[in-house]
Amino acid sequence: MMKQINIGIIGLGVVGSAVAEALKRNAALVAAQSGIQLNVKKGCDLRKVKAACPVTSDAYALINDPEIKIIVETMGGVNPAKKFVLDALAAGKHVVTSNKELVASHMPELLSAAKRRNVSLLYEASVGGGVPILAALRKNLAGNTLTEVYGIVNGTTNYILSTMAEEGKEFSEALNEAQEKGYAEANPKKDIEGYDAAYKAVILAAEAFGERVKLDSVYREGIEKISGEDILYAREIGFAIKLLAIAQKGDRGVDVRVHPALVPLSHPLAGVRKNFNAIYVQGYPVGELMFYGPGAGGEPTASAIISDLIELGQAGTIFRRELKDATVKPIAEIVSRYYLRLQVSDKVGVLASIAKIFAEKNVSIAAVIQKETVGSLATLVIMLDEAVEKNIQAAISAAKKLSVVNRVNNLIRIL
Repeated sequence: MMKQINIGIIGLGVVGSAVAEALKRNAALVAAQSGIQLNVKKGCDLRKVKAACPVTSDAYALINDPEIKIIVETMGGVNPAKKFVLDALAAGKHVVTSNKELVASHMPELLSAAKRRNVSLLYEASVGGGVPILAALRKNLAGNTLTEVYGIVNGTTNYILSTMAEEGKEFSEALNEAQEKGYAEANPKKDIEGYDAAYKAVILAAEAFGERVKLDSVYREGIEKISGEDILYAREIGFAIKLLAIAQKGDRGVDVRVHPALVPLSHPLAGVRKNFNAIYVQGYPVGELMFYGPGAGGEPTASAIISDLIELGQAGTIFRRELKDATVKPIAEIVSRYYLRLQVSDKVGVLASIAKIFAEKNVSIAAVIQKETVGSLATLVIMLDEAVEKNIQAAISAAKKLSVVNRVNNLIRIL
């Protein structure tokens, strides 16, 4: 007789409901492909919802049910999700979650709780929606020394930047459109200010490098300062602007950060449009890989959750390597090329004054493009050669004090 595994889903919103529906609709396929029957015995939500399973408002009716072996948590947020997850693990149940904020903020505590009871916590759906990146890092690439994992991991910001680039809209217009189409929340702070991508960067670093990165050590910068001018000027010189989550491993620790970046149009990430995600991986011996697909939405996220359920159903407790505390490189120590846009007085000697300041801070100017002049002010786009971040910041601070510099509009790192 085929093995049946009972599941309880806490949180029957867009994702939780999609999991229940997909398991019902694809029950025969899942059984044929995996050799197990996944049965949603019960779901939990405080609201009155319609779902493809019986519904209760009491989470502990699931956590304390001895017939339920796996709890799926799709509530989002830290509280009360954290308590439910810890109590489920303590009750000896495996947990599958899509909750990136919870996992990134409390990973050591959650994994320790799972280990104590010899159960597993899986969270494929916490990064990349339907893109199977975490299982690939944990299993398929386990024989590789990975050195870089970076990419577009937030569909909201990618939709906004794509719309700005393709339709010539300013940030506020593109954000409004994203909200109207359901790609952005009414309060989009966590997306546009880079919090969501930072959660995912922490998780990617853990899976790729076995390093425990504290969330508050991740440098984070959002897309609020990106203007239509930046998008236009970047394209004119062969770049697209994307919000990237970056995790790199070097001899002196890991570099984990989130910020907008100029991506060469020749790079595959530059062509990722709308609300899609794409994650680039480099390692030995595999070389370079890129994972691409829908980064959010009920059904893509449900696909990732179901993959975790099947893995648990087939293997039981999943082996996980012990995470080491990471030494995170401060943003001041990174080395990058840079795009700088500033507004200056339109008169002789301005560029020489700026170049002198930058040279004193060991920053070399690669190219200067003068854009439009409005009255007595001109816009300059300066491309800077590779330099240490702290030197760049020191040069900009000094340049701001020059009487000929009216405003530093934006500084964007180059991939």
